[in-house]
Amino acid sequence: MASELHLSSKAKDRSAVCLDMGANNTVVVEACKCLGGNNSCDLASQWFKLADTNRLWESKLQVGRCYSLVTKLNRASSFKIRTTPEFAILEDFLARLYLVLYGKVQKEQRPIMGTLPKLHFLLLISTVLFFSMPQLKPVVAQKLYANSRWIVDGDGRRVKLACVNWPAHLQPLLAEGLSKLPADTIARKIREMGFNCVRLTWALELPINETLASFTVTQSFQNLGLLESLAGIKSNNPSLINLPVMEAYKSVMTSLRNNQVMVILDNHITTPGWCCSEKDGNGFFGDTYFDPQVWMQGLHKMATMATGFSNVIGMSLRNELRGPRQNVDAWYKYMQQGAETVHAANPDVLVILSGFNFDTDLSFLQHRPVNLSFSKKLVFEMHWYGFTEKKAWQSGNPNDVCKAVSNKVMNQSVFLLGQGYPLFVSEFGADERGTNVNDNRYMNCFMAMAAEFDWDFALWTLQGSYYLREGVVGVEEFYGLFNNDWSGIRNSSYLRRLSVLQLPFQGPGGRQTVAQKVIFHPLTGLCILRRTRPTRLVLGPCIYSEPWSHTPQNALGLMAGKPLYLRAVGLGRPATLGTSPTEPGTKWEMISASEMHLSSMAEDGSTVCLDVIANNTVMVEACNCLSSESSCDPASQWFRLVDRTRL
Repeated sequence: MASELHLSSKAKDRSAVCLDMGANNTVVVEACKCLGGNNSCDLASQWFKLADTNRLWESKLQVGRCYSLVTKLNRASSFKIRTTPEFAILEDFLARLYLVLYGKVQKEQRPIMGTLPKLHFLLLISTVLFFSMPQLKPVVAQKLYANSRWIVDGDGRRVKLACVNWPAHLQPLLAEGLSKLPADTIARKIREMGFNCVRLTWALELPINETLASFTVTQSFQNLGLLESLAGIKSNNPSLINLPVMEAYKSVMTSLRNNQVMVILDNHITTPGWCCSEKDGNGFFGDTYFDPQVWMQGLHKMATMATGFSNVIGMSLRNELRGPRQNVDAWYKYMQQGAETVHAANPDVLVILSGFNFDTDLSFLQHRPVNLSFSKKLVFEMHWYGFTEKKAWQSGNPNDVCKAVSNKVMNQSVFLLGQGYPLFVSEFGADERGTNVNDNRYMNCFMAMAAEFDWDFALWTLQGSYYLREGVVGVEEFYGLFNNDWSGIRNSSYLRRLSVLQLPFQGPGGRQTVAQKVIFHPLTGLCILRRTRPTRLVLGPCIYSEPWSHTPQNALGLMAGKPLYLRAVGLGRPATLGTSPTEPGTKWEMISASEMHLSSMAEDGSTVCLDVIANNTVMVEACNCLSSESSCDPASQWFRLVDRTRL
């Protein structure tokens, strides 16, 4: 066997056999074929490859990337694909492999560290799938529009913005990480992580201060004493060192364009540096470093510059308004003028407006709409972090805190979706070390709302470290996707969990379906699925969830095929499926303040809740953490019924 890709053995009946792949993706044992010189024989279904790896998580991450890419290419409106049976087989296989690999609930989102014993990882993908796959050509949407609460392309199909922040507003005026990796590599890795968009920050002095903007990258870093970082840039991005910082900024935009990554230009601050504080003079119109007229000049210059970049799809006018000068009349006056300035210079881009109090409060819009000369380009943005509520998540009962904070977020920002405006959650994130209880609990609540409302977003943040932050060289960013030296992903479990938000649950375009629900588990970012055994339930990728309905009688039933209903038989037993909505244990209601405990009266008469154990099996357990106790964490028992209108 010249290819060394036939896996052969001697069967029990002493016949020489080879592994083969059956039509339903079942691995079967068949007679070895195509071993001779017959050119007409197709051997591909019997080709397998043993691949070495000494890190299990690296294998899992590669499968996750491949699975993510395949599913995104099959569903995202910004890609054009010819659907084939082979493509569907590959997608189904990768989903199954993904479920096998990610078979544990991560109770704490910690980095996966260290190496495991060397193992052989059998990749059960026959090469026929790859040889027969169509050309998969990503296409960056060049013009996007606001259509009611959705962001859509020119054909009216939703384009969900799944962005990550990439800061370039600090003192060096260069996008972070270019001393660690080539810009093209970073842009490519952004795509591989499943993001289609970058919120690229800039300081107002970049377009306004001609002296500062004329500094080369070398001069900028030398002036700040960042000689080690400069050496890294010379090694990884030698073409940048003699460019003025504005040209280097545009070079990063070019790298993103070349890797099919959309860009939102975000005016983060006026004076280059870390943002933000109440007293930094950059907070609101009229502050020491925030002259509205100078700001509009900068917006005009950046919007004009962006006309040369087809991947720039939006401009965020100002990050995190704050401070004692905040007032509604000034907001309407200057935000409307800024929006008109951007649209006049570049009518193709979305215009994104922020609110008060570090971009947490847009409540004033409930009774006084924005008045603009243009339409179909207006988007609002909000920020939401765990620390926004100080230590409330850690000191209070998570059910109570999630309910209170969710109501606050609804009243201050999310109501805009109901008024027919897109809402871009342009900053959120958590400490990826997994040891911050406040962040962990906040993130569980955030994931539930993000899935339910299916908003567009930009994660804070990409960078694993900074050139210079608040006077300190090389500060590590624990909210960053990259690790400290940018050599890998900081926490693959965190990234995998977020991947569910990168695909739309709702909106125009895609494969439309009747209104249905999925049962979403915020802690893992997974949904309840049926296992091969038809009545057993596990967590798995939400795109493979069958449609559920929540009946007026509070039964949760599968809508496809023969009716089956979620059923609790008894405490400590796996959740199962029954055939009738009148059976004991088939009535489910949301209890606790968070309304995320799915509770029922089991067949044995006990009051129970759904839970998840280590192998992702859905269990029936005693309801926990319902009271005001702060030390108890209910996350494994939190579920959210999420509407889905597209596949």
